[in-house]
Amino acid sequence: MRAANIRAAAALSILAALAIFILAAPGSAKAADELGEVMKISREKISSVINILKTPGLSKKVRDEKIIHIVNPMLDFDQMAKLSLGKKHWLGLSKEQRTRFMDSFVNRLQESYLEKLDLYTDEEVVVDEAKEVKKRIHVLTYLVSKDDRKEMIYKFYKKTDSWMVYDVEILGVSVVMTYRSQFDGFLKTGTYEQLLEKLEKTGEFTIKTEDLKKK
Repeated sequence: MRAANIRAAAALSILAALAIFILAAPGSAKAADELGEVMKISREKISSVINILKTPGLSKKVRDEKIIHIVNPMLDFDQMAKLSLGKKHWLGLSKEQRTRFMDSFVNRLQESYLEKLDLYTDEEVVVDEAKEVKKRIHVLTYLVSKDDRKEMIYKFYKKTDSWMVYDVEILGVSVVMTYRSQFDGFLKTGTYEQLLEKLEKTGEFTIKTEDLKKK
Protein backbone atom coordinates (compact mmCIF):
# COMPACT_ATOMS: atom_id res chain seq x y z
CA MET A 1 0.00 0.00 0.00
CA ARG A 2 2.85 2.36 0.88
CA ALA A 3 4.57 1.61 -2.43
CA ALA A 4 1.36 2.39 -4.33
CA ASN A 5 1.03 5.72 -2.52
CA ILE A 6 4.63 6.60 -3.34
CA ARG A 7 4.07 5.78 -7.03
CA ALA A 8 0.90 7.91 -7.07
CA ALA A 9 2.71 10.86 -5.49
CA ALA A 10 5.59 10.52 -7.95
CA ALA A 11 3.16 10.44 -10.89
CA LEU A 12 1.45 13.61 -9.67
CA SER A 13 4.81 15.34 -9.31
CA ILE A 14 5.84 14.35 -12.84
CA LEU A 15 2.46 15.52 -14.09
CA ALA A 16 3.06 18.88 -12.47
CA ALA A 17 6.44 19.15 -14.13
CA LEU A 18 5.26 18.17 -17.60
CA ALA A 19 2.32 20.54 -17.30
CA ILE A 20 4.65 23.49 -17.04
CA PHE A 21 6.21 22.70 -20.42
CA ILE A 22 4.45 25.50 -22.21
CA LEU A 23 3.99 24.89 -25.92
CA ALA A 24 3.55 27.31 -28.85
CA ALA A 25 2.19 26.78 -32.34
CA PRO A 26 2.28 29.03 -35.43
CA GLY A 27 -1.01 30.73 -36.27
CA SER A 28 -3.19 29.68 -39.20
CA ALA A 29 -6.11 31.17 -41.13
CA LYS A 30 -8.47 28.26 -40.59
CA ALA A 31 -9.68 26.97 -37.21
CA ALA A 32 -9.29 23.34 -38.27
CA ASP A 33 -5.71 23.97 -39.38
CA GLU A 34 -4.97 25.74 -36.10
CA LEU A 35 -6.31 22.83 -34.07
CA GLY A 36 -4.22 20.39 -36.08
CA GLU A 37 -1.11 22.52 -35.84
CA VAL A 38 -1.43 22.96 -32.08
CA MET A 39 -1.84 19.18 -31.73
CA LYS A 40 1.23 18.57 -33.90
CA ILE A 41 3.43 21.00 -32.01
CA SER A 42 2.17 19.67 -28.67
CA ARG A 43 3.17 16.13 -29.58
CA GLU A 44 6.57 17.25 -30.90
CA LYS A 45 7.52 19.35 -27.87
CA ILE A 46 6.37 16.82 -25.29
CA SER A 47 8.21 14.09 -27.22
CA SER A 48 11.39 16.18 -27.20
CA VAL A 49 11.27 16.58 -23.44
CA ILE A 50 10.54 12.88 -22.86
CA ASN A 51 13.45 11.91 -25.14
CA ILE A 52 15.80 14.06 -23.07
CA LEU A 53 14.54 12.43 -19.88
CA LYS A 54 15.17 9.00 -21.38
CA THR A 55 18.67 9.79 -22.64
CA PRO A 56 21.19 7.76 -20.61
CA GLY A 57 24.28 9.33 -19.14
CA LEU A 58 23.07 12.94 -18.99
CA SER A 59 23.99 14.81 -15.84
CA LYS A 60 21.16 16.71 -14.13
CA LYS A 61 22.82 20.01 -15.06
CA VAL A 62 23.00 19.15 -18.78
CA ARG A 63 19.50 17.64 -18.76
CA ASP A 64 18.04 20.74 -17.13
CA GLU A 65 19.80 23.06 -19.57
CA LYS A 66 18.46 21.12 -22.56
CA ILE A 67 14.91 21.17 -21.22
CA ILE A 68 15.05 24.88 -20.39
CA HIS A 69 16.33 25.49 -23.93
CA ILE A 70 13.16 23.85 -25.27
CA VAL A 71 10.74 25.35 -22.77
CA ASN A 72 11.76 28.93 -22.08
CA PRO A 73 11.50 30.42 -25.59
CA MET A 74 7.90 29.22 -25.72
CA LEU A 75 6.73 30.35 -22.29
CA ASP A 76 4.61 33.47 -22.12
CA PHE A 77 5.98 34.44 -18.74
CA ASP A 78 4.30 37.86 -18.83
CA GLN A 79 0.82 36.42 -19.16
CA MET A 80 1.33 33.63 -16.63
CA ALA A 81 2.81 36.01 -14.08
CA LYS A 82 -0.01 38.55 -14.45
CA LEU A 83 -2.72 35.90 -14.25
CA SER A 84 -1.06 34.21 -11.28
CA LEU A 85 -0.76 37.43 -9.30
CA GLY A 86 -4.14 38.80 -10.40
CA LYS A 87 -5.00 42.14 -12.01
CA LYS A 88 -5.55 44.04 -8.74
CA HIS A 89 -2.18 43.11 -7.28
CA TRP A 90 -0.34 43.46 -10.61
CA LEU A 91 -1.57 47.06 -10.95
CA GLY A 92 -0.45 47.70 -7.38
CA LEU A 93 3.19 46.96 -8.23
CA SER A 94 5.64 49.59 -9.40
CA LYS A 95 7.54 49.05 -12.65
CA GLU A 96 10.61 47.93 -10.70
CA GLN A 97 8.52 45.55 -8.58
CA ARG A 98 6.92 44.03 -11.67
CA THR A 99 10.37 43.27 -13.09
CA ARG A 100 11.44 41.66 -9.81
CA PHE A 101 8.22 39.66 -9.62
CA MET A 102 8.60 38.43 -13.20
CA ASP A 103 12.24 37.39 -12.74
CA SER A 104 11.55 35.58 -9.47
CA PHE A 105 8.36 33.95 -10.75
CA VAL A 106 10.28 32.48 -13.69
CA ASN A 107 12.97 31.15 -11.36
CA ARG A 108 10.45 29.51 -9.02
CA LEU A 109 8.52 28.04 -11.94
CA GLN A 110 11.67 26.49 -13.40
CA GLU A 111 12.81 25.30 -10.00
CA SER A 112 9.47 23.60 -9.42
CA TYR A 113 9.26 21.59 -12.65
CA LEU A 114 12.94 20.70 -12.93
CA GLU A 115 12.95 19.32 -9.39
CA LYS A 116 9.90 17.15 -10.06
CA LEU A 117 11.43 15.66 -13.21
CA ASP A 118 13.89 13.80 -10.99
CA LEU A 119 10.99 11.43 -10.27
CA TYR A 120 10.44 10.50 -13.93
CA THR A 121 10.74 6.79 -14.79
CA ASP A 122 8.91 5.40 -17.82
CA GLU A 123 5.58 7.23 -17.94
CA GLU A 124 4.08 8.04 -21.34
CA VAL A 125 2.36 11.31 -22.24
CA VAL A 126 -0.52 10.91 -24.69
CA VAL A 127 -1.84 13.96 -26.57
CA ASP A 128 -5.49 13.01 -27.02
CA GLU A 129 -7.45 15.86 -28.65
CA ALA A 130 -7.69 19.60 -29.20
CA LYS A 131 -10.89 21.65 -29.18
CA GLU A 132 -11.81 25.30 -29.55
CA VAL A 133 -13.23 26.93 -26.42
CA LYS A 134 -14.28 30.59 -26.72
CA LYS A 135 -11.63 31.46 -29.33
CA ARG A 136 -9.01 29.54 -27.37
CA ILE A 137 -7.72 26.00 -27.78
CA HIS A 138 -7.66 23.33 -25.08
CA VAL A 139 -5.42 20.30 -25.61
CA LEU A 140 -6.32 17.22 -23.58
CA THR A 141 -3.37 15.01 -22.63
CA TYR A 142 -2.80 12.08 -20.28
CA LEU A 143 0.14 10.89 -18.23
CA VAL A 144 -0.04 7.11 -18.53
CA SER A 145 1.77 4.67 -16.27
CA LYS A 146 1.43 0.91 -15.93
CA ASP A 147 -1.66 1.05 -13.73
CA ASP A 148 -2.93 4.61 -13.92
CA ARG A 149 -3.88 7.49 -16.22
CA LYS A 150 -3.95 11.14 -15.14
CA GLU A 151 -5.49 14.02 -17.09
CA MET A 152 -4.03 17.43 -17.89
CA ILE A 153 -5.35 20.18 -20.17
CA TYR A 154 -3.14 22.78 -21.86
CA LYS A 155 -5.03 26.04 -22.44
CA PHE A 156 -3.80 28.03 -25.45
CA TYR A 157 -4.56 31.58 -26.49
CA LYS A 158 -3.42 33.39 -29.61
CA LYS A 159 -0.67 35.95 -29.11
CA THR A 160 0.12 37.83 -32.31
CA ASP A 161 0.83 35.00 -34.79
CA SER A 162 1.45 32.22 -32.27
CA TRP A 163 -0.66 30.01 -30.03
CA MET A 164 0.71 29.90 -26.51
CA VAL A 165 -0.36 28.27 -23.29
CA TYR A 166 -1.62 30.64 -20.61
CA ASP A 167 -2.66 27.98 -18.08
CA VAL A 168 -2.67 24.24 -17.46
CA GLU A 169 -5.17 22.13 -15.55
CA ILE A 170 -3.82 19.05 -13.76
CA LEU A 171 -6.50 16.67 -12.52
CA GLY A 172 -8.93 19.58 -12.79
CA VAL A 173 -6.73 21.99 -10.80
CA SER A 174 -5.41 25.15 -12.50
CA VAL A 175 -1.69 25.87 -12.16
CA VAL A 176 -2.31 29.62 -12.47
CA MET A 177 -5.09 29.58 -9.87
CA THR A 178 -2.92 27.52 -7.51
CA TYR A 179 -0.27 30.22 -7.64
CA ARG A 180 -2.90 32.95 -7.27
CA SER A 181 -4.27 31.27 -4.16
CA GLN A 182 -0.78 31.23 -2.64
CA PHE A 183 -0.16 34.89 -3.48
CA ASP A 184 -3.60 36.04 -2.33
CA GLY A 185 -3.20 34.19 0.93
CA PHE A 186 0.17 35.80 1.58
CA LEU A 187 -1.03 39.31 0.69
CA LYS A 188 -3.92 39.17 3.17
CA THR A 189 -1.38 40.07 5.84
CA GLY A 190 1.86 40.71 3.94
CA THR A 191 3.00 43.58 1.75
CA TYR A 192 4.08 43.51 -1.89
CA GLU A 193 7.68 44.02 -0.81
CA GLN A 194 7.48 41.08 1.60
CA LEU A 195 5.96 38.94 -1.17
CA LEU A 196 8.83 39.80 -3.51
CA GLU A 197 11.45 39.08 -0.86
CA LYS A 198 9.94 35.64 -0.22
CA LEU A 199 9.51 34.89 -3.93
CA GLU A 200 13.17 35.66 -4.49
CA LYS A 201 14.17 32.85 -2.12
CA THR A 202 14.89 29.37 -3.49
CA GLY A 203 12.25 26.83 -2.53
CA GLU A 204 9.43 29.31 -1.90
CA PHE A 205 6.05 29.36 -3.69
CA THR A 206 6.52 26.06 -5.51
CA ILE A 207 3.59 23.89 -6.56
CA LYS A 208 3.42 20.86 -4.29
CA THR A 209 1.90 17.50 -5.15
CA GLU A 210 -0.92 17.95 -2.64
CA ASP A 211 -1.89 21.26 -4.26
CA LEU A 212 -2.80 19.36 -7.43
CA LYS A 213 -5.28 16.98 -5.88
CA LYS A 214 -8.92 17.77 -6.50
CA LYS A 215 -10.60 19.29 -3.49
